[in-house]
Amino acid sequence: MKAIIETGGKQYYVSEGSVIYVEKLEGEENSKVVFDKVLMKDGVVGNPYLDSVKVEGKILKQGKQRKITVFKYKPNKRSTRVKKGHRQPYTKVEITKIK
Repeated sequence: MKAIIETGGKQYYVSEGSVIYVEKLEGEENSKVVFDKVLMKDGVVGNPYLDSVKVEGKILKQGKQRKITVFKYKPNKRSTRVKKGHRQPYTKVEITKIK
């Protein structure tokens, strides 16, 4: 079975046993998570979501991505040089069941 789910403002094409990285979700490692915003399942499209279809998953890891450097600069103005770093949090989820 294959499905398209929506979480964190993004859409993911998943199947049973696949591992995805999504925006940070509440929960600890080895806990269950249920995605109820299912857009498509095996070619059947919802309007906008399918009723009575849920995708279950298991949280494998909570973490942060590599650090990126953000540098803003405007020439001829010394006060507009800004250097910042950012690490985006993520959740690693394994899809266990589509029902």
